[in-house]
Amino acid sequence: MEMKKIITVIGARPQFIKHFPFEQAAKKLFNLKTIHTGQHYDQNMSQVFFEELKMSKPDYMLQVGSSSHGKQTGQMMIEIEEIVLREKPDAMVVYGDTNSTLAGALVASKLHIPLVHIEAGLRSFNREMPEEINRIITDSICQELFVTEHSGLVNLARENVDSDIVHFVGNVMIDSLVSYRKKASKEIRSA
Repeated sequence: MEMKKIITVIGARPQFIKHFPFEQAAKKLFNLKTIHTGQHYDQNMSQVFFEELKMSKPDYMLQVGSSSHGKQTGQMMIEIEEIVLREKPDAMVVYGDTNSTLAGALVASKLHIPLVHIEAGLRSFNREMPEEINRIITDSICQELFVTEHSGLVNLARENVDSDIVHFVGNVMIDSLVSYRKKASKEIRSA
């Protein structure tokens, strides 16, 4: 039986850390393809995480870089759409609240690709923050919402989101911390 194909979209430091435990679990179950938008692109904001966490090299490196929110998100959407049309995934996974998150979410929604948001339901209640807009829009177009903390459940219930698509899964940042703590302890003892 052929494994289902999932595309993940990452592009910024917090997403790399969130992606690590997901990749470890999902690569055994799915044909996992990763798109790195290049929202964070230098050695200390990107490559170091892949090296230290020993994550797979992304399948696609877009190198979008810095720009205004609209231009950056639009460029990401153009390039993500081309990949999604070629790869024909069964689902897309996005993390957090960055422009990379929003770009992936909009592409998946417009191409009718089932969309999963990891770290759904978090809110700052400050709509002047671009991240808040990204969170709200992403959650509103997802088919599955993976919530990492109790406040996310409360916020999504307050927004009348169908509880059948909301899943409390715990915090992937903590999963990364626990996994990396073991490695760091070994390195400290051997130093």
